[in-house]
Order: sequence, then C-alpha cells, then structure tokens
Amino acid sequence: MCNEREICSLRPHHGMCLAYFEGRGYSEKFTAHMQSVLEKLEAGGKVKLTAGTDEICGECPNNCGSGECRDNEKVKGYDLAVLIRCGLKEGDVLEFRDFAGMVQKQILGPEKRDEICGNCQWAAVCGSKRSRWNRL
Repeated sequence: MCNEREICSLRPHHGMCLAYFEGRGYSEKFTAHMQSVLEKLEAGGKVKLTAGTDEICGECPNNCGSGECRDNEKVKGYDLAVLIRCGLKEGDVLEFRDFAGMVQKQILGPEKRDEICGNCQWAAVCGSKRSRWNRL
C-alpha cells in the first residue's frame, strides 16, 4: 500500500468516490482498505492518475486480478469524464489535495457528478450527502 512518501496510483473517478466515502463498501476488508487509503492521501501525498486498477481496487471484488475491473468499460468512461472536466490526462502526477480540489471545483461543486457516474451502484450514497472536498 502506498504511504505518504510514495506516489499512489488512483483512478480519476475515485476522486469522486473518496469525497463521499462513509465507511460502507463491498466488504469489511474493502471498506477498511479504502478508509486507510483515504487517510494516507489526506495526510499529504501525490497521486498518479491511471485508467487501470489502482490502489483502491486492490481489495475490490470487481478486480479481476489482471489489472482490469469487471466493470472496466463503465468505469473507464467515468475516468475519462473526470480527466476531461478537470483538464488532466492519464499519467499526470499531482498532489492529492490539488486533485481533490479540482474534482470539487469542476465536478462536485457545480453538481456534475450525476452526469459522470449517475448509473453507479453507489450513486444514492453520494447524492445524499455533501462532499468532504467542499472545504478545499
């Protein structure tokens, strides 16, 4: 797992997921892992944006183990939409705080999240609360 000194791989759409994460997930193991990644990133770290499996995907039951997600085509669309809205590209490396701020300013603040991932199974969770990036 990445630590504060390492660059952590991150799917762009996970910038939205982390904004609303509240300790629910596919399993206890996945939830604990996602909480740990969130804490490390919020403590100050860099991310490398990837359209493949990332640090969070490591404990996801949709991870096929070959670097691809079972829902790969759908989530690649989410990733591309986030990159476009934020003016970024795959492979970019930046401070996580800066990335989270871009996601908030370009997507979550203007209420564009539904346009990107409104068909996600977790969309109701995100739609029922405020983004933690709102303070950035």
